[in-house]
Amino acid sequence: MRGEVLHYDEDHGFGFITGADGNRYTFAREDLRREVAIGRGTAIEFQPAGGRARDVFSIRAQAASPPAATAAPTQTGNAPGAPQHFGRSAESRPAAATGLWNYFWRGLTDNYFNFSGRARRKEYWGYCLFWTIALIAAAGVGLFIDDAMGNSDELPAVTVGLCGTFVLATIPPWIGLNVRRLHDIGLTGWLFLVVFIPTIGWLIILVFALIPTQARENQWGPVPAGIRA
Repeated sequence: MRGEVLHYDEDHGFGFITGADGNRYTFAREDLRREVAIGRGTAIEFQPAGGRARDVFSIRAQAASPPAATAAPTQTGNAPGAPQHFGRSAESRPAAATGLWNYFWRGLTDNYFNFSGRARRKEYWGYCLFWTIALIAAAGVGLFIDDAMGNSDELPAVTVGLCGTFVLATIPPWIGLNVRRLHDIGLTGWLFLVVFIPTIGWLIILVFALIPTQARENQWGPVPAGIRA
């Protein structure tokens, strides 16, 4: 069946396809053919299996690929049987790093409005760590400027402005991170709304953030990178 890629998260290797029949299908990195490099809007063909797309390949990539028997060896020098990267990461960059800073930076860039997929505990707490450091840095800069302007005895307007702007700007990625953390433990992201329960809402979110990753694929995607299944 023909279709089009709606979304593909190259970090987690999970995405969605809309088929020619009007239905929506999920797919993971292992469902891609080895030679495929895809992105949003790519025209593809696949084999539907319930709500899952199997054997996904780009129509354009298939037409442009030389026959396997005459294909020239690549310049990467990979030995036969060596692991390969699939999806957009195959042609752009290696697998995403899993350091604490990398998770924080991707939270402010690639995952700024990302409410799909999964986020492991390390990603969640790595983001929280560097978010706190950044907020403290913003407060420090603001206090320095307020002191230089003689605002120490009055309302520290610069400090309030810098910290307020930073907090407001990081609300979308923080909500997305919590939604993906809930997905990672097998729960719907709508449970994040418990944060609005007075007094105990934050405690419930904290408990969710401490629960270990489901070490298997679930309906929101495969096991995050760095987790042993």
